Amino acid sequence: MEYGKIPRREREKLRQRQEILLSARDLFSQKGYHKVSMHEVAEKAEFAIGTLYKFFQNKEELYKALVLEQSDKFEEAITRAIEEPDDDIEKLRNYIRTRVERFRDNLAFVRLFLAERRGASFNIKAGLDEDLRTRHYAFLERLASVFESGIRSQRFRRIADPFHLAVALDSTIDAFLLLWLDAPERHRYPEDPQAILDIFFKGLVES
Repeated sequence: MEYGKIPRREREKLRQRQEILLSARDLFSQKGYHKVSMHEVAEKAEFAIGTLYKFFQNKEELYKALVLEQSDKFEEAITRAIEEPDDDIEKLRNYIRTRVERFRDNLAFVRLFLAERRGASFNIKAGLDEDLRTRHYAFLERLASVFESGIRSQRFRRIADPFHLAVALDSTIDAFLLLWLDAPERHRYPEDPQAILDIFFKGLVES
């Protein structure tokens, strides 16, 4: 259903929910999950506390909704990145470029998520881990299809299972991003996606 065709009352509810999530994101990123109360979120969003509880039963549910929403936006962006170009290598370049852009654009929230995962309660961590794991594996399958397409067209050699290639590329990008996050001056992130692709395409051993 298009947003403009949603009844006015439903549009208002969606707007309120989004404002609550944005306020929670800002507060969680600034102060950390454990130091923010539902009353603070309500105050920042300029809603009565009762309005928050109409949407979210507690802070854990609010945090989980926020993480999953950010995950949705991330998945949409990187899925578009690998669907738009015709050439399989260009799909991979787009994927790497988009991963970096989304990481940098949401740096405050990424830091929050990584920092809070260890301290989150068992219930919220278990629920998030299950949902995020399912989403991540689904995306890896889509990324694997790019490698499979390249193998079929003989652009790539079948040096490994396409899914394992997807895991390897995804993990390599994460490793570079986490190094950069930990020490940006010492470990600069490669600006050119080809620098990462060369690890896969050029190989290490001299022939």
